[in-house]
Amino acid sequence: MTRLAGVVVASNRAAAGVYDDTTGPLIVDFLRERGFEVASPVVVPDGEPVGAAISHHLLHGAEVVLTTGGTGLTPTDRTPEVTRPLLDREVPGIAEAIRAAGIAKGVPTATLSRGLAGVAGGCLVVNLPGSRGGVKDALEVLGPVLEHALSQIAGGDHPRPE
Repeated sequence: MTRLAGVVVASNRAAAGVYDDTTGPLIVDFLRERGFEVASPVVVPDGEPVGAAISHHLLHGAEVVLTTGGTGLTPTDRTPEVTRPLLDREVPGIAEAIRAAGIAKGVPTATLSRGLAGVAGGCLVVNLPGSRGGVKDALEVLGPVLEHALSQIAGGDHPRPE
């Protein structure tokens, strides 16, 4: 069975061709290593285009959509605002753990990330920070819990001791 995932990069400058995005490929590699079929990252400007790109992946059956960027405090950082209406329910522990991982590594600005995590239909959607370091920290958090989260979303039971 094909497992689909999507990666959305929120960056005004990368979308305009000012520089190449380097965070999306990290996420694509992470997902492919876990057996997901995932296309190249979709690089879009901050704001509504991010919501449209997430919606596209949801409509095409993605089990996971990971975004990067647009979670800070600048006026154009709107990823949480366009993600929240798409979610049926939030999973705040994931977003909290991502922030905590950055703080634990001595990155005090991790406290400024407003990224969300939640479930949209049968899909896990997680907003990751826009820096390479923030993405790496976030993927370290997601790695050990991703399969269990997806199992739960699909109606799976919690593992029981033998």
